[in-house]
Amino acid sequence: MQVSSSVPGALKAAELLSTAGAAVLGAGIALLWPRLADDAPAILVVGALTHATGMVLKQRLQRGQIQPRWSRWLFAGCWIALALLGIALVWRVAQG
Repeated sequence: MQVSSSVPGALKAAELLSTAGAAVLGAGIALLWPRLADDAPAILVVGALTHATGMVLKQRLQRGQIQPRWSRWLFAGCWIALALLGIALVWRVAQG
């Protein structure tokens, strides 16, 4: 996928997409508890995919720009957290 940072607002749009995905992901986590738990897996998947897409788009837009070291660690940490959450979700669904 070709992403150009020359499009006005493209970086902000990617940030917004990532933030929206994180919000939906958080809502999905919250729904894992008693009420509406049946909808939690679908909400988690949508939130995780949206957040991941936003993270990737933002990183592509920022390529070539000097980034602080901590931001790279944070980016990697987000991917690790999403992977662990996915594993936990699969584990929970498999347990029935």
